[in-house]
Amino acid sequence: MHAVSPGEAFLRIGELSRRTGVAPELLRAWERRYGLLRPARSDGGFRLYSEADEQRVTLMQAQLKRGLAAAEAARHASERSDESPSEAVREHARPELYAGAAQLRVTLDSFDETGAQTALDDLFGAFTIETVLGSVILPFLVDLGERWSTGDATVAQEHFASQLIRGRLLGIGRGWDGGNGPRALLACAPGELHDLGLIAFGLALNRRGWRITFLGPDTPVESLTETVDRLAPDLVVVSAIARKRLTPLVPFLKELSRRTRVAVAGAGAATELDGIRRLEADPVSAAAAVGERP
Repeated sequence: MHAVSPGEAFLRIGELSRRTGVAPELLRAWERRYGLLRPARSDGGFRLYSEADEQRVTLMQAQLKRGLAAAEAARHASERSDESPSEAVREHARPELYAGAAQLRVTLDSFDETGAQTALDDLFGAFTIETVLGSVILPFLVDLGERWSTGDATVAQEHFASQLIRGRLLGIGRGWDGGNGPRALLACAPGELHDLGLIAFGLALNRRGWRITFLGPDTPVESLTETVDRLAPDLVVVSAIARKRLTPLVPFLKELSRRTRVAVAGAGAATELDGIRRLEADPVSAAAAVGERP
């Protein structure tokens, strides 16, 4: 921690939180655990944060969005803090995006459904779906998960936010099986109940011309097989946040891969599963990697 230099612009943590959309508690945790922030001290002893701190926070959010663990994301952000921000970081740094992300967080944390829907209306009205997913919703969910794990968010807040966002995203996805493009069949592994990342992937892939058939959480293998037989999809993606949900499916998926493209997604697919294709942790980047054609 260093002294304030004349002419430097500094922020209190509340303003830094407002600009980045990251909760003050999480900012403090990133400072304490990873040394991400390097505040100065005011004459009164208050922590004051610089534009460089703000840039590191933005860079860390971009790395988290890519699926890196928090410690690795912080290391990358610190290493890149003197470089010019990437296009993705500049996109995230738009003031309107900051304001929308902050408003969404406040309304969701306070169980304000009307306010949260209005915040989402504003975001989707001003930015592309990919931008809102990649720069607001997915980072918010990562932040919420970290806050829940540290006791800074309740189970009720997590459930309320997840269900509201899930409903909104599925509403956007209405009719996503229409058109003449290639078809992707998306399903969560048996026993897997977390499907928000898979929904986000489906929306991003649909914007690239794909038709989406979404089977949702806890899909039995028999149901997946029946649907593949009926629809002959160009791609099958099975998702899980726990590796133990995916590992038993490897023989089935390898057999299925003889008939169509098969991939696994989610945190449970953090490592290769006996040759089955693994999609990137970030659903928007994963959709881009799949490409325009099967």
